[in-house]
Amino acid sequence: MSLFDWFANRRKSHPVTKTQPDREISDGLWSKCESCGALTYTKDLRANQMVCLECEHHIRITSDQRIEQLIDANTWTLMDNNLVACDPLQFRDRKAYCDRIQEYQDKTGLRDAVQTGVGELDGLPLALGVMDFRFMGGSMGSVVGEKLTRLIEHATQNRLPLVIVCASGGARMQEGMLSLMQMAKTSAALDQHRFNRLLYIPVLTHPTTGGVTASFAMLGDMILAEPKATIGFAGRRVVEQTLREKLPDDFQTSEYLLSHGFIDAIVPRPELKTTLARLIRIHAQMPMVSDASTAAVPVASAPVEQLTTS
Repeated sequence: MSLFDWFANRRKSHPVTKTQPDREISDGLWSKCESCGALTYTKDLRANQMVCLECEHHIRITSDQRIEQLIDANTWTLMDNNLVACDPLQFRDRKAYCDRIQEYQDKTGLRDAVQTGVGELDGLPLALGVMDFRFMGGSMGSVVGEKLTRLIEHATQNRLPLVIVCASGGARMQEGMLSLMQMAKTSAALDQHRFNRLLYIPVLTHPTTGGVTASFAMLGDMILAEPKATIGFAGRRVVEQTLREKLPDDFQTSEYLLSHGFIDAIVPRPELKTTLARLIRIHAQMPMVSDASTAAVPVASAPVEQLTTS
């Protein structure tokens, strides 16, 4: 008889009787890092802005958490929260697009994949857009593009610095060409913002891919990124098959893009608010050029009521 069988027979003949009930652990008391597996008190993890205390892995957070981290208390004003997507193409895959939208609205409590508004960051007024990957992978449809465009135009008209926190899988295929048009629309609005010599800083988080990377995510005056974030346009496999060569292991990471000049800085999440405040203050101290060619240009919001409903 093997030692394993001996222990198995002994357990059967001498069952263990519990003298004390199992101690209950409250749900959410501990959090396990998806990168290193370390267990951390959720309270300590939140105090470190959802960055693992052991390996510094940046855990994905919601748009509400991001706004709470960046915006001073009681200064946030939400914009254009009444816009919701309709289904102009009557698209259907495994389920109808309108049903899928309703499902994600119920699951996340959001109207679409971005929240926009104005508030104060360390006492500095700014316009802020925050994408939420929970809502259809942060995909950019007509509502996301319209909300960001209105935010950019509001920042231009009120001469506010602009920050957009990006987290997206790219364009929303269920809206076809209407989704791809948002790339040009947001880029055109940002060009007016730049023409008025105003600051725009995109913050690239994990992941930032597809049409978002190909438009407003890469048009900043200073492009910041979180550590080890996936940033790119096409997927790794598609690029390898196109180039017919093996890519480096760190391809399409923040570190790789920084070393090749695609982004300006990698900023850990606990330092992001301080870094943004410093950059906004430096830009505010820059002298303005009094030149007719750089005069402020009025911009007008492009309504899309035909694509959205309240």
